[in-house]
Amino acid sequence: MTNLDKIFKANDVRGIYPNEINEDMAYKIGRATAKFLRTREIVVGRDNRLSSESLSKSLCEGILDEGVNILDIGLVTTPAFYLTIIKYDFKGGIMVTASHNPKEYNGFKFVKDDALPLGMDSGLDKIKKMVKKGFIRKWDGKRGRLNRREILSHYLKNILRFADIGKIKPLKIIIDTANGTAGIVVPELFKNFPIEVIHIFSELDGSFPNHDPNPVISENTTALQKKILSEHADLGVSFDGDGDRVIFFDEKGERVGPDLIAALLVHYLFENVGKILYTPVASKIFREEIKRSHNEPICSKVGHTFLKNKMVNQKIFFGAESSGHYYLKDNYYVESPFIVLIKVMELISEKKKSLSELIGPFNKYYRDREDFKVKNQNKLIKRLENKYKNASKLSLYDGLTVEFPDWWFNFRPSNTEPITRLVVEAKTKILLDKKLKEIKSLIIE
Repeated sequence: MTNLDKIFKANDVRGIYPNEINEDMAYKIGRATAKFLRTREIVVGRDNRLSSESLSKSLCEGILDEGVNILDIGLVTTPAFYLTIIKYDFKGGIMVTASHNPKEYNGFKFVKDDALPLGMDSGLDKIKKMVKKGFIRKWDGKRGRLNRREILSHYLKNILRFADIGKIKPLKIIIDTANGTAGIVVPELFKNFPIEVIHIFSELDGSFPNHDPNPVISENTTALQKKILSEHADLGVSFDGDGDRVIFFDEKGERVGPDLIAALLVHYLFENVGKILYTPVASKIFREEIKRSHNEPICSKVGHTFLKNKMVNQKIFFGAESSGHYYLKDNYYVESPFIVLIKVMELISEKKKSLSELIGPFNKYYRDREDFKVKNQNKLIKRLENKYKNASKLSLYDGLTVEFPDWWFNFRPSNTEPITRLVVEAKTKILLDKKLKEIKSLIIE
């Protein structure tokens, strides 16, 4: 029996296929989710991982055995899946994906009405209990009906309502979709834009032969960065496996942190719009820019379940995560990577500046991130808390956040991977290196 505690995460279900997640598990999850949602029809989408089609079929069998209908939208990005549920007023859905995880993983993302995610405190715990109890395969009773629909055209139309194509000058852009489902969107979306798109790793291949579908990891974007330089491109972007996060690179091939992109958008586009959301791992420049632009900063725990629920409940205008997720109230609080890309292109064109020139004023701090596999997270957090008890600010809101006037750090367990993540930021590179070394000496025993 699969260890359910291992695969049921704070925001979704993820594990290694087929040892931790397989067709039997998918069937049970389908049954349990259908029972929990208590709706007549559930939307099912999937990414292009090698196991996704088979898992999706078993998932659908479980839903149908509960007498619930299915709208199967097939191969899609996760934002397109969310948009389908919101636009057509469905009361729930399941996306078969492991997002940015390596190829051996797969999983499920769950939403209720308005595409609000189900987390451990909002229904996922109940689904887990039903899966643990188990199901006997039904051979009688009325089964649900399966329908299919193409939704790409609707997704494209929604993105384009945010675009002012007339503002965009001829640009050359390198786009890496990592052999994932964002590759479906790119050629259709940009065919009427006055830009040259060089699309690398565009073929859908769930074995991810070129690199893992996680653009946050530097080794996964080496080819993109080289291509930007060799093609003398204006910028480049890299998407993850299910197309809900995007990482930017300037014309020099240099990575631009998502918090800097968020600060850029707030500076030029979101002056005095109301509430803007950040997380405890966000760069200080993003928080500073929220206040400078006469907006109210709102902090949320890391993870789309926490962010989206807070954004909807408090009607927050814009939110961003340091992993490359961007959320807009005007886009139904759905992840909006392509909309953000279009807005960055508009700014480059309108301001007549390169991306590095636009970002320059926000490059005020030095930042690093390291991941650790630790045995006792709580013990380590307590040790760090004691070490830095005289900090200007100390919070246990999401892991441990410690702030001093000229540097800060956050140490927290990942919601999606079996690691604990350290983020350190400082005013100088020397101070960053010193504090990173200092904290690591306390973590590594």
